[in-house]
Amino acid sequence: MAIDATQPYDDDNIFGKILRGEIPSTKVYEDEWAYAFEDINPQAKIHTLVIPRGRYVSWDDFSAHASAEEIAGFVRAVGKIARENGLVEPGYRLLANVGPHGGQEVPHLHVHIFGGEPLGRMIAK
Repeated sequence: MAIDATQPYDDDNIFGKILRGEIPSTKVYEDEWAYAFEDINPQAKIHTLVIPRGRYVSWDDFSAHASAEEIAGFVRAVGKIARENGLVEPGYRLLANVGPHGGQEVPHLHVHIFGGEPLGRMIAK
Protein backbone atom coordinates (compact mmCIF):
# COMPACT_ATOMS: atom_id res chain seq x y z
CA MET A 1 0.00 0.00 0.00
CA ALA A 2 1.47 3.35 -1.02
CA ILE A 3 1.74 6.06 1.61
CA ASP A 4 1.09 9.78 1.56
CA ALA A 5 4.52 11.45 1.67
CA THR A 6 3.02 14.65 3.10
CA GLN A 7 2.00 13.00 6.38
CA PRO A 8 4.04 13.53 9.56
CA TYR A 9 6.86 11.10 10.34
CA ASP A 10 5.70 7.87 12.02
CA ASP A 11 8.30 6.53 14.48
CA ASP A 12 6.78 3.04 14.22
CA ASN A 13 7.71 2.58 10.54
CA ILE A 14 9.89 -0.44 9.78
CA PHE A 15 12.97 1.59 8.82
CA GLY A 16 12.77 3.60 12.05
CA LYS A 17 12.71 0.29 13.91
CA ILE A 18 15.72 -0.94 11.93
CA LEU A 19 17.63 2.25 12.81
CA ARG A 20 16.84 1.69 16.51
CA GLY A 21 17.95 -1.96 16.32
CA GLU A 22 14.45 -3.27 17.05
CA ILE A 23 14.35 -5.22 13.77
CA PRO A 24 17.43 -7.00 12.38
CA SER A 25 18.94 -6.14 9.01
CA THR A 26 21.97 -7.14 6.98
CA LYS A 27 24.11 -4.03 7.28
CA VAL A 28 26.04 -2.88 4.21
CA TYR A 29 27.24 0.51 5.50
CA GLU A 30 26.72 3.04 8.26
CA ASP A 31 28.00 6.43 9.29
CA GLU A 32 26.62 9.41 11.17
CA TRP A 33 24.28 10.36 8.27
CA ALA A 34 23.09 7.10 6.78
CA TYR A 35 22.45 3.42 7.34
CA ALA A 36 22.41 0.95 4.44
CA PHE A 37 21.24 -2.64 4.36
CA GLU A 38 20.33 -5.40 1.92
CA ASP A 39 16.73 -5.41 0.69
CA ILE A 40 14.90 -8.52 1.95
CA ASN A 41 13.17 -8.88 -1.43
CA PRO A 42 15.94 -7.99 -3.90
CA GLN A 43 14.93 -6.87 -7.37
CA ALA A 44 18.49 -7.05 -8.78
CA LYS A 45 21.71 -8.93 -8.06
CA ILE A 46 22.67 -6.03 -5.79
CA HIS A 47 19.76 -4.25 -4.09
CA THR A 48 20.72 -2.03 -1.19
CA LEU A 49 18.48 0.35 0.73
CA VAL A 50 20.02 3.55 2.10
CA ILE A 51 18.16 5.52 4.76
CA PRO A 52 19.05 8.75 6.50
CA ARG A 53 19.39 8.67 10.28
CA GLY A 54 17.00 11.63 10.53
CA ARG A 55 13.22 11.45 10.70
CA TYR A 56 12.24 12.22 7.10
CA VAL A 57 9.18 10.79 5.36
CA SER A 58 10.31 11.25 1.75
CA TRP A 59 12.80 12.87 -0.60
CA ASP A 60 10.53 15.92 -0.64
CA ASP A 61 10.53 16.17 3.17
CA PHE A 62 14.31 15.62 3.31
CA SER A 63 15.15 18.17 0.62
CA ALA A 64 12.89 20.78 2.25
CA HIS A 65 13.81 20.26 5.91
CA ALA A 66 17.21 18.54 6.32
CA SER A 67 20.29 20.62 7.00
CA ALA A 68 22.86 21.10 4.25
CA GLU A 69 25.21 18.89 6.28
CA GLU A 70 22.62 16.08 6.49
CA ILE A 71 21.91 16.26 2.77
CA ALA A 72 25.59 16.26 1.82
CA GLY A 73 26.36 13.40 4.22
CA PHE A 74 23.49 11.27 2.93
CA VAL A 75 24.24 11.85 -0.76
CA ARG A 76 27.94 11.13 -0.17
CA ALA A 77 27.02 7.90 1.64
CA VAL A 78 24.93 6.74 -1.34
CA GLY A 79 27.85 7.40 -3.69
CA LYS A 80 30.35 5.68 -1.39
CA ILE A 81 28.17 2.57 -1.16
CA ALA A 82 27.94 2.38 -4.97
CA ARG A 83 31.72 2.81 -5.33
CA GLU A 84 32.50 0.25 -2.60
CA ASN A 85 30.26 -2.29 -4.36
CA GLY A 86 32.04 -1.74 -7.70
CA LEU A 87 28.89 -0.39 -9.35
CA VAL A 88 30.15 2.83 -10.93
CA GLU A 89 31.39 0.96 -14.00
CA PRO A 90 29.37 -0.53 -15.74
CA GLY A 91 26.61 1.40 -13.95
CA TYR A 92 23.75 1.24 -11.51
CA ARG A 93 20.34 2.74 -10.77
CA LEU A 94 19.10 4.88 -7.88
CA LEU A 95 15.41 5.01 -7.02
CA ALA A 96 13.53 7.02 -4.39
CA ASN A 97 9.75 6.59 -4.48
CA VAL A 98 7.69 9.54 -3.22
CA GLY A 99 4.01 9.31 -2.30
CA PRO A 100 1.22 7.11 -3.63
CA HIS A 101 1.76 7.82 -7.34
CA GLY A 102 5.49 7.09 -6.90
CA GLY A 103 4.74 3.81 -5.12
CA GLN A 104 6.29 4.72 -1.75
CA GLU A 105 5.43 1.99 0.76
CA VAL A 106 7.48 2.91 3.84
CA PRO A 107 7.12 6.41 5.33
CA HIS A 108 10.87 6.92 5.86
CA LEU A 109 13.05 8.30 3.05
CA HIS A 110 14.96 5.48 1.42
CA VAL A 111 17.02 5.22 -1.72
CA HIS A 112 17.29 1.91 -3.55
CA ILE A 113 20.63 1.11 -5.18
CA PHE A 114 20.24 -1.51 -7.91
CA GLY A 115 23.17 -3.04 -9.77
CA GLY A 116 25.38 -5.98 -10.53
CA GLU A 117 23.53 -6.83 -13.75
CA PRO A 118 21.84 -5.12 -16.72
CA LEU A 119 18.66 -3.50 -15.40
CA GLY A 120 16.58 -2.98 -18.51
CA ARG A 121 14.06 -0.20 -19.05
CA MET A 122 13.64 2.44 -16.40
CA ILE A 123 9.84 2.10 -16.39
CA ALA A 124 8.12 -0.94 -17.83
CA LYS A 125 5.45 -0.13 -20.41
